[in-house]
Amino acid sequence: MSRALITQSKRVVIKVGSSTLTGSAGAQLNDHAVTALVDIVAKLRNQGREVVLVSSGAIAAGLAPLGLKTRPKDLATQQAVASVGQGLLMASYSRAFASHDLIASQVLLTIDDVVRRSHYQNAQRALFKLLQMGVVPVINENDTVAVQEIRFGDNDRLAALVSHLIGADLLVLVTDVEGLYDAPPSQAGATRISEVADISQLGDIQIGGVGSSGVGSGGMVSKVDAARIATGAGVNMLLTTLPTLEEALTGADVGTIFMSRTDRKPSRLLWLAHAATPHGKLILDTGATTAIKERGTSLLAAGVVGVEGDFISGDTVELISPKGEIIARGLVAFDSSEIPSMLGKSTKQLAQDLGPEYERELVHRDDLVLL
Repeated sequence: MSRALITQSKRVVIKVGSSTLTGSAGAQLNDHAVTALVDIVAKLRNQGREVVLVSSGAIAAGLAPLGLKTRPKDLATQQAVASVGQGLLMASYSRAFASHDLIASQVLLTIDDVVRRSHYQNAQRALFKLLQMGVVPVINENDTVAVQEIRFGDNDRLAALVSHLIGADLLVLVTDVEGLYDAPPSQAGATRISEVADISQLGDIQIGGVGSSGVGSGGMVSKVDAARIATGAGVNMLLTTLPTLEEALTGADVGTIFMSRTDRKPSRLLWLAHAATPHGKLILDTGATTAIKERGTSLLAAGVVGVEGDFISGDTVELISPKGEIIARGLVAFDSSEIPSMLGKSTKQLAQDLGPEYERELVHRDDLVLL
């Protein structure tokens, strides 16, 4: 029955990695791979299904034109190469989709676009409108302008967050590994895992490394992390390769399917747990720790004994217990420079000492997620 869910999916996010699109390191885009992928997407569209592509490959596509043979390690060069490669990537997609009378659009995102409320609502509206207009959105991380502190890190996590953003039924990760194995695939006796009903039972996955081309940024660990995000958001996830993608989408027993959990976190809490980059820490006393963990309360200044980091109102911070454990993340309502004078004071004291605008929570419970 689990594989039947694949064929029943009406809104599908397909993520394809750099190694699938480019082949060996330093090679240009493989037009045959792009065409094969687009042909499958076109078939899904002809079945009345909506499809969003999350495509890596901008940096990989920019290597050869710039005379580079390997993926650069420094951020500035990565940004420059992505700037060259992104246009080539979209040109290839546009040509392939045009042969099916389909229009592709480019959507470049940074982490802020799925963390800050105003940003992700704008991204969500844009994607919904594109789907309504019959367009196939092609999403990538905005490598050209993203800085290290706001990068997704790999497009697997981006794809998982996008699948939740648009309410997808299915996330498909297309890679150069035929699925999740119970040991490194090259190891004798390694067995493909057909279905993962509960990802929490997997434990630590010891399979890593980038794709065989050496131009990607993700590995099997990032695939499993993406599965945790997607399934926790109520989205089933399929892991497969490009040669087996069409067969996998018919429900055949290829690749690995990760089944979604029944409980779904609200959108903002999912972003906070998986996408946000913490900018500081608030150290809690025992009472505040208990209240947040057991009663789901907001965090008041009275329960905070210390502050670390440099942040502004609206940034993500970690909430730390007296034992040094990270118990939650939240969006803080004050700048780090304001908080030291607020520590240990009740909201009434804050209003008396600092003014009525300080008579509120440091982190509201609606902007807080337990970890």
